[in-house]
Amino acid sequence: MIAKSSFVDPNIQEYIVATVVREHPVLRELREETSHRENARMAIGPEQGQLMALFGRLLGARRYLEIGVFTGYSSLAMALALPEDGHILACDVSPEYTAVARRFWEKAGVARKIDLRIGPALETLERIGAERVAPFDIAFIDADKANVNEYYEAALRLVRRGGMILVDNVLWGGAVLEAADEDRDTLALRALNERAGRDDRVDVALLPVCDGLLIAVKR
Repeated sequence: MIAKSSFVDPNIQEYIVATVVREHPVLRELREETSHRENARMAIGPEQGQLMALFGRLLGARRYLEIGVFTGYSSLAMALALPEDGHILACDVSPEYTAVARRFWEKAGVARKIDLRIGPALETLERIGAERVAPFDIAFIDADKANVNEYYEAALRLVRRGGMILVDNVLWGGAVLEAADEDRDTLALRALNERAGRDDRVDVALLPVCDGLLIAVKR
């Protein structure tokens, strides 16, 4: 499985992956294993993983916050991109999915970089704030969509000035364009896009990568 976008021709996506993506063999193996799951589309695409890793290198990132891990493709891509002293704090509610992630983190030799917290992400983020941890360079939000606005606000508090917040699935298969679609997740994502678009705390862009990637850089 390669195609992740309903907005880009699958042949174009396959061309991008075949021509430009430099996928670590353990990432490729994880993607292949995940592709056999019914909910495989919850994972990011390899071109998005490479873009996120590129952002990390451009920022000189050492600290990365992930809200929503699934089987661990995005966290593994970032762990491979971070320097040896890099640190990832990863939040998820599923021991089942993250057991897969842990197995591939170990296989790639990056498990030591990753602190996995199992539990509702909003509670974990509140505890992180109370712990007064050092600011993060990048935060990636790819958890339940109904709480995406709360995750965005938490990430803004936890990311350093000049740091980056990435939010996945913000085009939601095109549902955000349908005014009549009042599904809770769609409403939350539509509200986030509108909020970020006029948020003077950040510089912002929205790219049609995979299912839509919102990029906000904290001023």
